[in-house]
Amino acid sequence: MVEASNRAVMADTDEASTTAAQEAKQAREAVTVAVHKARPLLQQLAYADEIRLLGEFEHQFGEYQQLDDTVLGLAVENTNLKAQRLLFGPVHEAADGFRDALGKTAGSHPSKEVDALAARTILALREVQVIEARHIAESDEAAMTRMEAEMSTLEDTAQRNLTALKSRVPGAQNLNDAAAALERFRSLSRDLIALSRRNSNVRSLALALGRMRMLTAECNDTLQALQDSLAGHSFKATR
Repeated sequence: MVEASNRAVMADTDEASTTAAQEAKQAREAVTVAVHKARPLLQQLAYADEIRLLGEFEHQFGEYQQLDDTVLGLAVENTNLKAQRLLFGPVHEAADGFRDALGKTAGSHPSKEVDALAARTILALREVQVIEARHIAESDEAAMTRMEAEMSTLEDTAQRNLTALKSRVPGAQNLNDAAAALERFRSLSRDLIALSRRNSNVRSLALALGRMRMLTAECNDTLQALQDSLAGHSFKATR
């Protein structure tokens, strides 16, 4: 049960996390069935201490199930993984398209000023990509907000530089291609930030390593105490 939940959190595909989440829920259902069968048996035997321990376990397990539902729900969203795929896929492709278009412009209109402006413009988008990678791994919302402001400034710089290039190289078709690539880059980046902000993988991992681990230990301790108590009855019966 716990192992399946952990696999859901650590999975690197939607299919793997969904499968593991289903296994975790099935294992929880099996525990619930076992508890429901045990209670009437303990009541028939009038084992007061064991009934109390079973009640403690039910309460702890109820908390565990509620938290597990949250963890599994976040894990299957995989928003950080999706943001990462976006970064190294479509976002990277848009940035490369922007670079190529500016490179062609600079190549067909040789000028130190154009070369320098094109280089600064390309660098601005590359810096955005670096910050986006940090944003995906970040868990602090204030830090993410600062990163977003920095990325917005860099994107605005790229837009201004592109406008300046158009004024220096009027009518260049490659600059229209660059403008389209930049717009696609900015649109994809907004999608990436929205996914990253959801932070489902980061949050599920934090819960799994924190409160979930504590609840698991509490459940295990109570179950062990229940088993030890039942073993004491068995020992008395065989003496």
